[in-house]
Amino acid sequence: MGFTIGGIREMRPGSWRRGRTAGATAVAEYTGLRGWAVAPGARAVSGVCSCGDAACPAPGAHPLDFADEVPAGASLQAAADAWARVPGASMLLPVGRTFDVLDVAEAAGRRALARMERMGLPLGPVTVTPTGRTQFFVAPGAAAGLPGLLYRMGWDDADLDLRALGPGSHITAPPSDLAGLGPVRWLRAPVPDTAATPPQARLLLGTLAYICHRW
Repeated sequence: MGFTIGGIREMRPGSWRRGRTAGATAVAEYTGLRGWAVAPGARAVSGVCSCGDAACPAPGAHPLDFADEVPAGASLQAAADAWARVPGASMLLPVGRTFDVLDVAEAAGRRALARMERMGLPLGPVTVTPTGRTQFFVAPGAAAGLPGLLYRMGWDDADLDLRALGPGSHITAPPSDLAGLGPVRWLRAPVPDTAATPPQARLLLGTLAYICHRW
């Protein structure tokens, strides 16, 4: 099944081939080097989702229901073959397998990240989205355990702009576009030591909650 979004047909053939190769290489890096599966995702143009549903509740921010994931460990050739079947797709990472996500406002996340680095806390990858959110990769189980962790740390009654994403969620992977608003970027890029084994949420949650409460 084909997949196009507005503007792709106007691209020169050479530039499209280069774009497709770059996309396949990025997918292969995620699957082969990071150990993450990648799901082909919809794109949005002027608020209209490429999935074709005029009433789509998440334009440009959900997996394509007709496209298979590229599994963790896939080779460059396998990634290229898979991505050739979904030209124009964005890269989405399934949450709840290798990692969960702690999601906070960008300003608070940047401040918390700087403090964590000064404190020498273990850190995994961190992204920033064009919607003004920072996403900290943490060990799986954070979403299910967040209420209990906040309770034990004394933050359960606080009004915190902090949430956890777990199984069933997807996040947009850099450098893909999110909902037509711009690319997702790395604040802290993945490294081999932490990509597959991000830190436990409890190690970061105290600092994140404190900064979110003050911000």
